[in-house]
Amino acid sequence: MSEFRQLNERERRAWWGFLTMQEDLRRHMNRQLLRDTGLSLTDYAILSGLSLQPGGSLRMFELRELLRWEKTRVTHQVSRMISRGLVERRACAEDIRGSHVALTEDGREVIAKAIPLHIDYVRRVFLDFASPRQLDALADLSEAVLGNLEEEASAD
Repeated sequence: MSEFRQLNERERRAWWGFLTMQEDLRRHMNRQLLRDTGLSLTDYAILSGLSLQPGGSLRMFELRELLRWEKTRVTHQVSRMISRGLVERRACAEDIRGSHVALTEDGREVIAKAIPLHIDYVRRVFLDFASPRQLDALADLSEAVLGNLEEEASAD
């Protein structure tokens, strides 16, 4: 086991700033979406993910992989959205044990209205405050961390 090392001031500022920014962004985006569209951020994630797919449908495991969520989280959220008429489950022809999650017509209409409002909000509170250099640095850092996590997961 490696020796414990405290975070230095730069590391602490970067790490806690990232965590705080992420939580505050999620909270504010959720509030904006609920106010402007009636959707939660989790509703939006599923609907927008499905809207990008041919036919507006994905297998449950594909949706889970796309969103990087735990199985139970996807299952519970999809069930709530089915009861609201935003998505539906469809039998899977390829695998009798599997199912597809598909946008309903109501789901398509809601997400079509929500996407431009949400993108405008993301620009206003996040993108417009970052320089092209900062955006490139954030993208590079994100890709490096995700690559490291993938390597770590494959080593397990």
